[in-house]
Amino acid sequence: MDYKNNILETIGNTPLVKINKLAADIPALVLAKYETFNPGNSVKDRMAVKMIEDAEKEGKIKPGGTIIEGTSGNTGMGLALAAIVKGYKMVCVIADKQSKEKIDILRAVGSEVVVCPTDVEPDDPRSYYSTSKRLAEETPNSWYVNQYDNPSNAKAHYESTGPEIWKQTEGKVTHFVVGVGTGGTISGVGKYLKEQNPDVKVWGIDTYGSVFKKYHETGIFDEKEIYPYVTEGIGEDILPKNVDFSIIDGFTKVTDKDAAVYTQKLAKEEGMFLGNSAGAAMKGLLQLKEHFTKDDVVVVLFHDHGSRYVGKMFNDDWMKAQGFLD
Repeated sequence: MDYKNNILETIGNTPLVKINKLAADIPALVLAKYETFNPGNSVKDRMAVKMIEDAEKEGKIKPGGTIIEGTSGNTGMGLALAAIVKGYKMVCVIADKQSKEKIDILRAVGSEVVVCPTDVEPDDPRSYYSTSKRLAEETPNSWYVNQYDNPSNAKAHYESTGPEIWKQTEGKVTHFVVGVGTGGTISGVGKYLKEQNPDVKVWGIDTYGSVFKKYHETGIFDEKEIYPYVTEGIGEDILPKNVDFSIIDGFTKVTDKDAAVYTQKLAKEEGMFLGNSAGAAMKGLLQLKEHFTKDDVVVVLFHDHGSRYVGKMFNDDWMKAQGFLD
Protein backbone atom coordinates (compact mmCIF):
# COMPACT_ATOMS: atom_id res chain seq x y z
CA MET A 1 0.00 0.00 0.00
CA ASP A 2 1.20 3.50 -0.85
CA TYR A 3 0.40 6.04 1.84
CA LYS A 4 1.94 8.75 4.03
CA ASN A 5 2.10 8.47 7.82
CA ASN A 6 0.94 12.07 8.31
CA ILE A 7 0.26 15.22 6.30
CA LEU A 8 3.82 16.53 6.75
CA GLU A 9 5.20 13.69 4.64
CA THR A 10 3.38 15.13 1.60
CA ILE A 11 5.50 18.30 1.61
CA GLY A 12 7.82 18.86 -1.38
CA ASN A 13 8.32 17.26 -4.79
CA THR A 14 6.04 19.87 -6.34
CA PRO A 15 5.72 19.97 -10.15
CA LEU A 16 7.27 22.28 -12.74
CA VAL A 17 4.58 23.67 -15.05
CA LYS A 18 5.21 25.49 -18.34
CA ILE A 19 3.81 29.02 -18.63
CA ASN A 20 2.36 29.43 -22.10
CA LYS A 21 0.25 32.51 -22.98
CA LEU A 22 1.76 34.97 -20.51
CA ALA A 23 5.29 33.95 -21.53
CA ALA A 24 4.60 34.08 -25.28
CA ASP A 25 6.91 37.10 -25.76
CA ILE A 26 9.78 35.53 -23.83
CA PRO A 27 12.22 33.54 -26.00
CA ALA A 28 13.18 31.14 -23.19
CA LEU A 29 11.34 28.12 -21.79
CA VAL A 30 9.54 29.47 -18.69
CA LEU A 31 8.63 26.96 -15.99
CA ALA A 32 6.74 27.59 -12.76
CA LYS A 33 7.78 25.76 -9.59
CA TYR A 34 4.22 25.25 -8.40
CA GLU A 35 4.35 25.28 -4.61
CA THR A 36 0.59 25.29 -3.96
CA PHE A 37 0.74 21.47 -4.19
CA ASN A 38 2.15 21.45 -0.65
CA PRO A 39 -0.50 20.52 1.96
CA GLY A 40 -0.66 24.06 3.39
CA ASN A 41 -0.85 25.37 -0.19
CA SER A 42 2.43 27.26 -0.03
CA VAL A 43 6.22 27.02 -0.28
CA LYS A 44 6.41 27.93 3.42
CA ASP A 45 5.46 24.39 4.49
CA ARG A 46 9.02 23.33 3.66
CA MET A 47 10.80 25.72 5.99
CA ALA A 48 8.13 25.61 8.69
CA VAL A 49 8.73 21.91 9.34
CA LYS A 50 12.52 22.30 9.02
CA MET A 51 12.59 25.14 11.56
CA ILE A 52 10.53 23.11 14.06
CA GLU A 53 12.58 19.94 13.58
CA ASP A 54 15.84 21.83 14.07
CA ALA A 55 14.43 23.58 17.17
CA GLU A 56 13.47 20.17 18.58
CA LYS A 57 16.99 18.85 18.01
CA GLU A 58 18.46 21.92 19.72
CA GLY A 59 16.08 21.65 22.68
CA LYS A 60 14.50 25.05 21.99
CA ILE A 61 10.98 23.65 22.15
CA LYS A 62 9.69 21.12 24.65
CA PRO A 63 6.70 18.73 24.42
CA GLY A 64 3.39 20.55 24.77
CA GLY A 65 5.05 23.93 24.14
CA THR A 66 3.74 26.95 22.28
CA ILE A 67 5.11 28.08 18.92
CA ILE A 68 4.91 31.86 18.34
CA GLU A 69 5.58 33.53 15.01
CA GLY A 70 4.99 36.77 13.13
CA THR A 71 3.71 35.78 9.71
CA SER A 72 2.03 37.15 6.59
CA GLY A 73 -0.05 33.97 6.72
CA ASN A 74 1.69 31.18 4.87
CA THR A 75 4.49 30.40 7.31
CA GLY A 76 1.85 30.40 10.02
CA MET A 77 -0.13 27.80 8.07
CA GLY A 78 2.90 25.53 7.65
CA LEU A 79 3.81 25.89 11.32
CA ALA A 80 0.19 25.24 12.34
CA LEU A 81 0.05 21.95 10.41
CA ALA A 82 3.32 20.82 11.96
CA ALA A 83 2.12 21.92 15.42
CA ILE A 84 -1.01 19.79 15.06
CA VAL A 85 0.95 16.68 14.08
CA LYS A 86 3.62 17.24 16.74
CA GLY A 87 1.35 18.31 19.60
CA TYR A 88 2.23 21.99 20.05
CA LYS A 89 0.05 25.08 20.49
CA MET A 90 0.35 27.75 17.78
CA VAL A 91 0.11 31.55 18.07
CA CYS A 92 0.29 33.53 14.81
CA VAL A 93 0.94 37.28 14.89
CA ILE A 94 -0.20 38.88 11.64
CA ALA A 95 -0.34 42.41 10.19
CA ASP A 96 -3.75 43.89 9.45
CA LYS A 97 -2.97 44.38 5.74
CA GLN A 98 -3.09 40.61 5.17
CA SER A 99 -6.23 39.16 3.65
CA LYS A 100 -9.15 38.11 5.87
CA GLU A 101 -8.92 34.66 4.27
CA LYS A 102 -5.42 34.15 5.68
CA ILE A 103 -6.59 35.03 9.19
CA ASP A 104 -9.67 32.78 8.89
CA ILE A 105 -7.59 29.86 7.56
CA LEU A 106 -5.12 30.11 10.45
CA ARG A 107 -7.99 30.01 12.95
CA ALA A 108 -9.54 27.10 11.04
CA VAL A 109 -6.45 24.98 11.74
CA GLY A 110 -6.54 25.78 15.46
CA SER A 111 -4.13 28.71 15.70
CA GLU A 112 -4.61 31.68 17.98
CA VAL A 113 -4.29 34.79 15.77
CA VAL A 114 -3.13 38.20 17.04
CA VAL A 115 -3.65 41.05 14.53
CA CYS A 116 -1.29 44.08 14.60
CA PRO A 117 -1.23 47.39 12.67
CA THR A 118 0.81 47.43 9.44
CA ASP A 119 1.65 51.12 9.29
CA VAL A 120 4.08 51.29 12.25
CA GLU A 121 7.88 51.11 12.51
CA PRO A 122 9.39 47.60 12.96
CA ASP A 123 10.62 48.51 16.46
CA ASP A 124 7.24 49.98 17.48
CA PRO A 125 5.82 47.83 20.33
CA ARG A 126 2.61 47.40 18.29
CA SER A 127 4.41 45.98 15.21
CA TYR A 128 4.08 42.31 14.47
CA TYR A 129 7.83 41.84 14.95
CA SER A 130 7.75 43.40 18.45
CA THR A 131 4.48 41.73 19.45
CA SER A 132 5.82 38.28 18.50
CA LYS A 133 8.93 38.76 20.64
CA ARG A 134 6.91 40.10 23.59
CA LEU A 135 4.46 37.19 23.52
CA ALA A 136 7.36 34.71 23.45
CA GLU A 137 8.87 36.39 26.53
CA GLU A 138 5.53 36.31 28.36
CA THR A 139 4.45 32.76 27.45
CA PRO A 140 5.91 29.87 29.48
CA ASN A 141 7.46 26.98 27.49
CA SER A 142 7.27 28.89 24.21
CA TRP A 143 9.55 29.29 21.20
CA TYR A 144 9.72 32.35 18.93
CA VAL A 145 10.46 31.06 15.43
CA ASN A 146 11.77 34.30 13.81
CA GLN A 147 11.69 33.09 10.19
CA TYR A 148 13.54 36.26 9.09
CA ASP A 149 16.77 35.40 10.88
CA ASN A 150 16.35 31.64 11.46
CA PRO A 151 19.01 29.85 9.33
CA SER A 152 16.82 26.73 9.06
CA ASN A 153 14.58 28.75 6.70
CA ALA A 154 17.18 29.04 3.93
CA LYS A 155 18.55 25.58 4.76
CA ALA A 156 15.16 23.99 3.97
CA HIS A 157 15.30 25.35 0.43
CA TYR A 158 18.97 24.45 0.01
CA GLU A 159 18.11 20.86 0.96
CA SER A 160 14.80 20.44 -0.91
CA THR A 161 13.58 23.13 -3.31
CA GLY A 162 16.95 23.75 -4.99
CA PRO A 163 17.77 20.06 -5.60
CA GLU A 164 14.25 19.45 -6.94
CA ILE A 165 14.58 22.26 -9.51
CA TRP A 166 18.03 21.03 -10.56
CA LYS A 167 16.79 17.47 -11.00
CA GLN A 168 13.52 18.43 -12.73
CA THR A 169 15.33 20.60 -15.31
CA GLU A 170 18.10 17.96 -15.72
CA GLY A 171 20.57 20.67 -14.72
CA LYS A 172 19.47 22.92 -17.61
CA VAL A 173 18.06 25.74 -15.45
CA THR A 174 19.75 29.06 -16.35
CA HIS A 175 17.70 31.58 -14.34
CA PHE A 176 15.79 31.44 -11.07
CA VAL A 177 13.22 34.18 -10.40
CA VAL A 178 11.35 34.57 -7.10
CA GLY A 179 9.72 37.15 -4.85
CA VAL A 180 11.80 38.06 -1.79
CA GLY A 181 10.37 38.45 1.72
CA THR A 182 12.25 36.61 4.46
CA GLY A 183 14.90 35.68 1.88
CA GLY A 184 14.93 31.98 2.72
CA THR A 185 13.73 30.75 -0.67
CA ILE A 186 15.96 32.90 -2.89
CA SER A 187 19.04 32.36 -0.71
CA GLY A 188 18.63 28.61 -0.20
CA VAL A 189 17.66 27.76 -3.77
CA GLY A 190 20.14 30.26 -5.24
CA LYS A 191 23.04 28.88 -3.19
CA TYR A 192 22.30 25.30 -4.26
CA LEU A 193 21.87 26.15 -7.97
CA LYS A 194 25.03 28.28 -8.11
CA GLU A 195 27.01 25.47 -6.48
CA GLN A 196 25.90 23.18 -9.32
CA ASN A 197 26.48 25.83 -12.00
CA PRO A 198 27.97 29.25 -11.11
CA ASP A 199 26.49 30.71 -14.31
CA VAL A 200 22.89 30.36 -13.06
CA LYS A 201 21.41 33.83 -12.59
CA VAL A 202 19.25 34.53 -9.54
CA TRP A 203 16.73 37.39 -9.74
CA GLY A 204 14.66 38.76 -6.84
CA ILE A 205 11.25 40.35 -7.24
CA ASP A 206 10.76 43.34 -4.94
CA THR A 207 7.89 45.77 -4.44
CA TYR A 208 7.72 49.56 -4.17
CA GLY A 209 7.84 50.48 -0.48
CA SER A 210 10.54 47.87 0.22
CA VAL A 211 14.28 48.37 0.76
CA PHE A 212 15.78 45.34 -1.03
CA LYS A 213 16.53 46.63 -4.54
CA LYS A 214 18.28 49.85 -3.52
CA TYR A 215 20.22 48.11 -0.73
CA HIS A 216 21.46 45.43 -3.16
CA GLU A 217 22.58 48.04 -5.69
CA THR A 218 24.08 50.64 -3.35
CA GLY A 219 24.59 49.07 0.09
CA ILE A 220 22.43 51.86 1.50
CA PHE A 221 19.47 51.10 3.75
CA ASP A 222 17.27 54.00 2.72
CA GLU A 223 14.36 54.64 5.09
CA LYS A 224 12.89 57.03 2.50
CA GLU A 225 12.21 53.94 0.35
CA ILE A 226 9.83 52.58 3.00
CA TYR A 227 6.09 53.22 2.77
CA PRO A 228 2.96 51.04 3.05
CA TYR A 229 2.16 48.83 0.07
CA VAL A 230 -0.65 46.44 -0.84
CA THR A 231 1.32 43.51 -2.29
CA GLU A 232 1.45 40.63 0.20
CA GLY A 233 4.29 38.28 1.05
CA ILE A 234 7.23 40.08 -0.57
CA GLY A 235 9.36 43.12 0.27
CA GLU A 236 10.49 44.25 3.72
CA ASP A 237 11.23 47.35 5.80
CA ILE A 238 14.06 45.43 7.51
CA LEU A 239 17.05 43.41 6.28
CA PRO A 240 16.44 39.78 7.33
CA LYS A 241 19.56 37.70 7.95
CA ASN A 242 18.16 35.10 5.55
CA VAL A 243 18.58 37.45 2.56
CA ASP A 244 22.04 36.58 1.21
CA PHE A 245 22.61 39.50 -1.16
CA SER A 246 25.84 37.92 -2.49
CA ILE A 247 23.78 35.15 -4.13
CA ILE A 248 21.33 37.52 -5.82
CA ASP A 249 22.28 38.89 -9.26
CA GLY A 250 19.66 41.62 -9.28
CA PHE A 251 16.21 42.83 -8.31
CA THR A 252 13.31 44.25 -10.26
CA LYS A 253 10.44 46.12 -8.57
CA VAL A 254 6.80 45.51 -9.44
CA THR A 255 3.95 47.94 -8.65
CA ASP A 256 0.98 46.94 -6.49
CA LYS A 257 -1.30 47.37 -9.50
CA ASP A 258 0.77 45.18 -11.82
CA ALA A 259 1.09 42.47 -9.15
CA ALA A 260 -2.68 42.43 -8.63
CA VAL A 261 -3.54 42.51 -12.36
CA TYR A 262 -1.10 39.68 -13.16
CA THR A 263 -2.48 37.61 -10.29
CA GLN A 264 -5.81 37.73 -12.15
CA LYS A 265 -4.12 37.11 -15.52
CA LEU A 266 -2.44 33.92 -14.26
CA ALA A 267 -5.84 32.56 -13.26
CA LYS A 268 -7.72 33.64 -16.39
CA GLU A 269 -5.05 32.96 -19.02
CA GLU A 270 -3.05 30.04 -17.58
CA GLY A 271 -5.59 28.39 -15.26
CA MET A 272 -3.15 29.04 -12.41
CA PHE A 273 -5.12 30.10 -9.33
CA LEU A 274 -2.33 31.64 -7.30
CA GLY A 275 -1.55 34.29 -4.72
CA ASN A 276 -0.55 37.93 -5.00
CA SER A 277 3.22 37.30 -4.99
CA ALA A 278 2.83 35.04 -8.06
CA GLY A 279 1.37 37.99 -9.97
CA ALA A 280 4.34 40.09 -8.89
CA ALA A 281 6.79 37.34 -9.90
CA MET A 282 5.13 36.91 -13.31
CA LYS A 283 5.21 40.65 -14.07
CA GLY A 284 8.78 40.89 -12.78
CA LEU A 285 9.82 38.05 -15.07
CA LEU A 286 8.32 39.92 -18.04
CA GLN A 287 10.27 43.04 -17.00
CA LEU A 288 13.47 40.95 -17.16
CA LYS A 289 12.82 39.42 -20.58
CA GLU A 290 15.79 41.08 -22.30
CA HIS A 291 18.02 38.93 -20.07
CA PHE A 292 16.68 35.67 -21.56
CA THR A 293 17.59 33.89 -24.81
CA LYS A 294 15.97 31.02 -26.70
CA ASP A 295 18.37 28.53 -25.13
CA ASP A 296 17.53 29.52 -21.54
CA VAL A 297 15.40 27.66 -19.02
CA VAL A 298 13.83 30.12 -16.58
CA VAL A 299 12.26 28.81 -13.38
CA VAL A 300 9.92 31.15 -11.50
CA LEU A 301 8.64 30.06 -8.11
CA PHE A 302 4.97 30.63 -7.28
CA HIS A 303 4.52 30.75 -3.52
CA ASP A 304 0.88 30.30 -2.59
CA HIS A 305 -2.75 29.70 -3.53
CA GLY A 306 -5.45 32.03 -4.83
CA SER A 307 -7.92 30.98 -2.12
CA ARG A 308 -6.04 33.32 0.25
CA TYR A 309 -6.97 36.36 -1.91
CA VAL A 310 -10.60 35.84 -2.96
CA GLY A 311 -11.67 38.99 -1.11
CA LYS A 312 -8.86 41.07 -2.59
CA MET A 313 -7.07 40.44 -5.91
CA PHE A 314 -9.91 38.20 -7.16
CA ASN A 315 -12.64 40.65 -6.12
CA ASP A 316 -13.26 43.21 -8.86
CA ASP A 317 -14.96 45.64 -6.45
CA TRP A 318 -11.82 45.63 -4.28
CA MET A 319 -9.62 45.97 -7.38
CA LYS A 320 -11.65 49.00 -8.56
CA ALA A 321 -11.53 50.59 -5.11
CA GLN A 322 -7.72 50.31 -5.20
CA GLY A 323 -7.61 51.84 -8.68
CA PHE A 324 -6.26 48.61 -10.16
CA LEU A 325 -9.17 48.06 -12.58
CA ASP A 326 -10.95 50.65 -14.77
